[in-house]
Amino acid sequence: MPTLRPAAPIAVSTTPTEVAGDMPVRGVPADPQKFKVTVGPSAIDGQGAFAGEPIPARRKIGEMRGEFVDLAEARRRARLAENTSGRIFMVAISDKRAVDATASTDPLRFANHSCQPNMVLKVQQGRVAFYALRDIDAGEELTARYGETHHAGRLTCRCGAPGCQGRL
Repeated sequence: MPTLRPAAPIAVSTTPTEVAGDMPVRGVPADPQKFKVTVGPSAIDGQGAFAGEPIPARRKIGEMRGEFVDLAEARRRARLAENTSGRIFMVAISDKRAVDATASTDPLRFANHSCQPNMVLKVQQGRVAFYALRDIDAGEELTARYGETHHAGRLTCRCGAPGCQGRL
């Protein structure tokens, strides 16, 4: 008959945000960031998101979370931000709703626009996710093509990429 050994001790979480070993605690959402991303001064504009480690092509980098608002409220907040801070952290996820990431702590909210981006923004099931378009080196600024914006071509693009479209 085989000898029974006691099971290895199991880590027990004492707060809802702690993680027991590598397993998430029940009821606490998993970290949406798949790769390390840092925030720092950007040569493009203000603050930027930067790869904290090498990121392989076609891999999900992470997500940008925030408050869900209807498009009328998103437009109102965008106008208000333009007149105060000038910074807008908002993505339309449908023809009726947007995600306002102004109060979010997700570093990808600082991803600047580039006409030759190294990642793509995808809206999937109401979530704003970013994927690497190519291999990205550690320290490289993470950029996405914004597409249509509330600026309607009135904002000068500062990406500096060859073939820059010139306006957002």
